Amino acid sequence: MFIEKLEFKNLRNLEDGELLLNENINILYGDNAQGKTNLLEAIYFAAIGRSHRTNNYKELIKFGETETLISLVTFNADTRIKIHLTKNLKEIYVDSFKIKKLGELFGNLLVVIFSPEDLDLVKHGPNLRRKFIDLTLCQLSKVYYYDLGLYYKTLNQRNNLLKKKDKDISTIFLWDEQLATYGEKIMNYRQNYIKEINEFASIIHSDITNGKETLEILYKPNVNINLQGGLKEKLEKNLERDILLKTTTSGIHRDDILVTINGLEAKTYGSQGQQRTASLAMKLSTVLHIHKEKELYPIVLLDDVFSELDKNRQEFLLKSLKGQVIITCTGVEDFLKDLNYDMKKIKEGKIYEQRS
Repeated sequence: MFIEKLEFKNLRNLEDGELLLNENINILYGDNAQGKTNLLEAIYFAAIGRSHRTNNYKELIKFGETETLISLVTFNADTRIKIHLTKNLKEIYVDSFKIKKLGELFGNLLVVIFSPEDLDLVKHGPNLRRKFIDLTLCQLSKVYYYDLGLYYKTLNQRNNLLKKKDKDISTIFLWDEQLATYGEKIMNYRQNYIKEINEFASIIHSDITNGKETLEILYKPNVNINLQGGLKEKLEKNLERDILLKTTTSGIHRDDILVTINGLEAKTYGSQGQQRTASLAMKLSTVLHIHKEKELYPIVLLDDVFSELDKNRQEFLLKSLKGQVIITCTGVEDFLKDLNYDMKKIKEGKIYEQRS
């Protein structure tokens, strides 16, 4: 799987045009605020149906314009994805068929994105780590995507009931049953996923550190159904607390991942370098996991990550990736020049073809 061409009109600060890509390493370089990340954003949007930078898709529309058009074509036109954005409308087409639900988009274009924020995956809070899990699993499994959506829809309904002043609390058990049904299915998916990537990540981390450190990634569910009974029982047990706090305090929306280095929790005891190495190993493990599941490599988007890594980790990352990789950077490092990749300079929203 690889992208052959990306076309765009009225996309942020970019001049209308197209980006032609090869199936291996693609480097987009230039100063900050020239439009490099906007190109990755368009690719990500075509795969996921949303931006990795903002929750407001309208921000993709160039200032002063009323619509944005994005068209992405994979090799030999196996898949064509078109996106039409206006101030009041988001339309996505896959091979000329308009999708009705976002779940219909997932899986048509598999992507893994690395950003500077991702390098702090271990350091940051559990929200980012849950997003890390969900992004991959939603691309790999439509069942997971729909179950996750139904879980959060049910969670919102339960929380709305908890917030009401005059509430009939007897009906809350209906929501508890649904939360338990969806939640326990999601927990099983997450458990298996973390077990898989732990095997990949531990090897990657050992390679990066020359065998000096041992990485372990463990699923840390908010409710351990093996020890605490089912999720439904936990919700019932915490009901008084939930009524007092007016929110649901138990469930998969509070899950986390425990990352240890040499047996110690990396978030608390790891240095910044160790935390970033662990984060890098986790992200690389998703690429290998997707390849194992789908027998193809996802498109890898590296958004200004090299500036955050030392030379050894830069070189390790580049050598570890297979398939199509699209890199943005402000300057072209010497080791990239030596590899003689095709490069494109992005300046003031325009794309200039260059060679190293």
